[in-house]
Amino acid sequence: MEEQKTPVTYNKETEKTKEPLVVNIIDPNTLEIIKTLSPQDLGYEEDIETYKKEIEQLAYELARGTETEAGYDKKMVLDKVDEDGQIIKGSPRIILKESELVDRVLEASITGNDVKIPLYVTESNYYVEDIPLLEDVLIASYTTYFNPSDVDRNKNIELSANAINNVVVGSGDIFSFNIMTGPRVEENGYKPAPEIINKKLVMGIGGGVCQTSSTLFNVVDQLPVKYVERHHHSLDIGYVPKGRDATVSYGTLDFRFQNTSGAPFLIKAIYDNGSLTIEVRTSKKYEDTFIAE
Repeated sequence: MEEQKTPVTYNKETEKTKEPLVVNIIDPNTLEIIKTLSPQDLGYEEDIETYKKEIEQLAYELARGTETEAGYDKKMVLDKVDEDGQIIKGSPRIILKESELVDRVLEASITGNDVKIPLYVTESNYYVEDIPLLEDVLIASYTTYFNPSDVDRNKNIELSANAINNVVVGSGDIFSFNIMTGPRVEENGYKPAPEIINKKLVMGIGGGVCQTSSTLFNVVDQLPVKYVERHHHSLDIGYVPKGRDATVSYGTLDFRFQNTSGAPFLIKAIYDNGSLTIEVRTSKKYEDTFIAE
C-alpha cells in the first residue's frame, strides 16, 4: 500500500522569526548596560569596515568623553601628606583601551555576547611605610624671587605652591601641575594679576602661577624624569633664565613629567616673603638612585 502523506503548511502568524543579535556594552564597575548595539542595523553584514569605524568612534567617545558626558579616561591625582603625616588620597590613572574594546565588540557581533569595557587602573607607585622617611634627604632645590609688594600676584604664587606642597610622586607616576593646582579661578582664592598671553602682558585671574610651575621645572630638571608636556612663555619672564620656564594655563597648557628614577620622592614648596623655594626630598635608602653617575 502506498503511504499517504499529510501536506505541511506554514502559518505566518505562528512562524517564529529570529530575533536580531545585540551586543550589550557593560560597565565593569557597576555591571550596568551603558550601550546596546545592533550589528545588523549598523551594517555589520553588509560593510564590515564601515561597521568597524562606527565602533571605533564609540570607543573614542567612551574613553575621552563628549561635550555632554565625561569619558572613562582619568589622569592620576597624586597623593599628598598632611601636617600630621597622614596620606591624603588622590585618585588612580584610568585608561579605557579603545583598540581592545573594538576587538571585543567585533567578536561579540557574531554571537551577540555582552562586552565589558576594558579599563586599566594604575595606582601611585610607592610603599606606605616610606611616607615618614621621604623628608629625610634633600636631593634637589631651586629658589626664585618676586616683589613682596605685589600682593595679588604673590597670593597666586602662594596658593599654587601650597597645592603642590607635600605631593608624593611615586616611581613611574606622572605629575600634572594643572591637576594638582586645579582651576585658577576667584572661587578658589586666585586674584587678578599680570600674565603673558600672545606676547602681551595682560591682567588675568591667577597671574603669577607660572612662577611656581617654572620653579618646579628647574627643580625636577635635576632629576631622572621624562617630560610629558612643557611649554615656553612667548616673552622672557625674568625670574628664571631664558628657556628655563614652564608656562601653564588651566585647560590648555600643562606642565607634566614622569618620575623615571625608580624611586619615590616628595615635593616641598616653601613660600616666603619675596621668594619661593621648591625642594625634592626622598628616603635615605633611595638617595643613591638620584645621584648622577
